[in-house]
Parts: sequence; structure tokens; C-alpha cells
Amino acid sequence: MSAVLDLAAADDRALMAAHNDGDPQAFGELYRRHRDRMWAVAMRTCSDRELAADAVQDAFIAAFRRSASYRGEAAVTTWLHRIVVNACLDRLRRVRPTSELPEYDLADGRDEHASLEVQLDVRQALAKLPEGQRLALVLVDMQGLSVAEAAQVLDVAEGTIKSRCARGRAAMAEILGLRRAGT
Repeated sequence: MSAVLDLAAADDRALMAAHNDGDPQAFGELYRRHRDRMWAVAMRTCSDRELAADAVQDAFIAAFRRSASYRGEAAVTTWLHRIVVNACLDRLRRVRPTSELPEYDLADGRDEHASLEVQLDVRQALAKLPEGQRLALVLVDMQGLSVAEAAQVLDVAEGTIKSRCARGRAAMAEILGLRRAGT
């Protein structure tokens, strides 16, 4: 590498290119920038701290090793989301959680009691949804990805994401008692 890259100022694509060119610090910067968001995706996908931690670790190792497969057609974050979601799905297929959702570390300290109850209700309702609907809702409604980005992450058509979100929202409303069945 002929020039030293300013890691803090470089965009994600430049960091990925630098990593592929042998910069030993570039991927570390990508990790620092995106670990919290990827952790949130994994927690909402797995609903289990240990599975999520393992999935995030698996995902970042896979991303590090397969960085040359990043084609630059989508944002680096979209590419990472897909790897994290796939790692979560792999972990969930291996070990299906048999216990109820954990009741620790769900609020961020600013939440009041009622907010914590709502958060627990939403997590339980999410866990009852089919996997496709849950993943679509997590990516679009909770992580703020566009329908197009979520479609890339899950490798499905945009229309599939829209229908999964609509069905998932309707099911969530029914589960949470916000709407009666058949209305």
C-alpha cells in the first residue's frame, strides 16, 4: 500500500478495499463501526444473548475471511447484515431455543416500567411469528433498512419483504391484542 489510509475518515467501501489490499487495521475499523448494530440485528433475530454473540462472532469472522466476495453493489452494512442474519439462521437451525425469552438486559435504563412491559410483549410476539416475517420486520421496522436493502440481505424479492412485513404487522397486532382476528 503506497499511501496510509486515514481509517477514521475513510468510508466503508474504502476500508473494505484497504482490507483486501492487506491493510491490517482496516477491517478492525469496520468492526468498530458496525458491531453494535450487528449485535442488535442478531439479538432481535435470535432472541438469545449467547446465540447472538456466537452468530455475530461467526459473521465477522466469515466477513473477514470472505471480504474478497464483497462486490460493492450494495453498501458494506447491507453485506454485513446479510452475513449476520445468515449466521443467526445457521445457529438457530443447530440449536432451537427451548426456553422462554430471557428477561434481563432488555431495557436501556431510560425505559420506565410500562415501556419494559411493552418491550417484553413485543419480543414475545415477535418470537411467535414465522421466521420470514420476523426477519423482515426486524430489518425494516427495527433496524431501519429500506425494503430494497432488506430484500438484498434476505436474498428475496422486494415484494416478498413487503408482504412479509404486512403479514407480520397484522399478526403482531393480533397477538398484542391491538386488533381482533378477522378484522
